Amino acid sequence: MPKIAVSTSSFGEYQSIPLELCKKLGYELVMNPYKRTIKPGELIELAKDAVGLIAGTESITKKVLLKLPRLRVISRCGAGLDNIDADAARELGIKIFNTPDAPTTAVAELTIGLMLNLLRKVNQADASVKSGRWKKLMGNLIYGKKIGIIGLGRIGRKVVELLKPFGCEIKYADPFLSDGLVGLERLPMERLLLWADIISIHVSENREIIGRSEISHMKKGAWLVNVSRGCVVNEEVLYQSLKTGHLSGAALDVFGREPYEGCLKELHNVILTPHIGSYAIESRVQMEMGAANNLLKGLEKSEAQK
Repeated sequence: MPKIAVSTSSFGEYQSIPLELCKKLGYELVMNPYKRTIKPGELIELAKDAVGLIAGTESITKKVLLKLPRLRVISRCGAGLDNIDADAARELGIKIFNTPDAPTTAVAELTIGLMLNLLRKVNQADASVKSGRWKKLMGNLIYGKKIGIIGLGRIGRKVVELLKPFGCEIKYADPFLSDGLVGLERLPMERLLLWADIISIHVSENREIIGRSEISHMKKGAWLVNVSRGCVVNEEVLYQSLKTGHLSGAALDVFGREPYEGCLKELHNVILTPHIGSYAIESRVQMEMGAANNLLKGLEKSEAQK
């Protein structure tokens, strides 16, 4: 019986249909037993005899792929593919699929929630009450704020849509798009940083774009939200800007290294979440169904081409 390895840690927890679909078509499923992001050596052991892999955010390098001689299809349960060595997969004849649409609403809603939390200091008020202090913290309205979106792809556009009822002024920076998209003005990055009260990052690039120079150009008292890629923001520079008060607050769902153990944990004016952008049951189920269907179609096509 051909095997499918499932390396993402929570696959099938909220809806078993994707798993049942694979079994019905005659595949044996090998699940991630660790309930965390799997390590390279563990992935090799898990998928050593698998023809298909339903993958999460774990690193899938050429070294790993070379140890999986039967693998024909990788189906990423999620949008990003930067954790997979696509060139190596192509060389080895391994097809790669993803589910770019399913997480869009979940990540966008989390973005709005983080903005509201930051401005109204909900996390700080909650911690205060739980520690026995009844201290009313003064916050800010999101209404009327100038919001700069960096990266106006699927998620960036959904964030714009969800912000409309709040009466915000929105502009964006995206070198791959023209001015006037969805009726918004595009600004160069430096001008956007100088203009915005809140910067929200929604890029797919895997490189630092917010470092010392960029943060220095942001308004004093501005807020920063990053739900895109961890390496996009220089965490040490962000820490200093929050500690000195140059920025009022920040919210991060992604980090350069996960699980995150860095200095931002010391600060009260930062919200840190453990990469939960897609972790809404409805979006998760849609994403898992898409990943299973992509994998099965890929395997079927691969078998037909033999």
